[in-house]
Amino acid sequence: MAGFSLKGFYFNILYHIHHRWPDELAHMEMICAIVHQLTKNLTAEELQEQGFAPYYVDHTIGLWPQAASGEPWSASMIQSTGDPIADLHEDMGAEQKARLTYDNILRLIKDPEVCDPIRYLREREIVHYQRFGESLRLITDDLDHKNIYAFNPDFDKQFCK
Repeated sequence: MAGFSLKGFYFNILYHIHHRWPDELAHMEMICAIVHQLTKNLTAEELQEQGFAPYYVDHTIGLWPQAASGEPWSASMIQSTGDPIADLHEDMGAEQKARLTYDNILRLIKDPEVCDPIRYLREREIVHYQRFGESLRLITDDLDHKNIYAFNPDFDKQFCK
């Protein structure tokens, strides 16, 4: 990529974050809506039978983002090193993990009112993975081609004089 600049790259990343985060928040909103629809009319007995009682005790039927294991979502789950290559690999891994989670949900759930939006969300994860892959390719194409390691030599030259 001729004329590559780190400043331009970061403006590009900021543009994608600005446009991608609303998409990710929309994913969360869709999942929360599904959970709400599935739990809003549960009786105390159904909550107990289905293993939902501990969640109910803490959150009633309020939406509390957490993993299937019960681990609550935390900003510490977002990894950032400041190195575009490392961060893009992290992002790509996160997209694949999300896609796999949706695959697993689709293996377990057969209700079309749940499966249809989950399929849509799964498709979005695939698109995000592809976009991050394209960004990674653009960055690595511009690296020093004699360098066998994937790092940005221009960045290191600033600090290693």
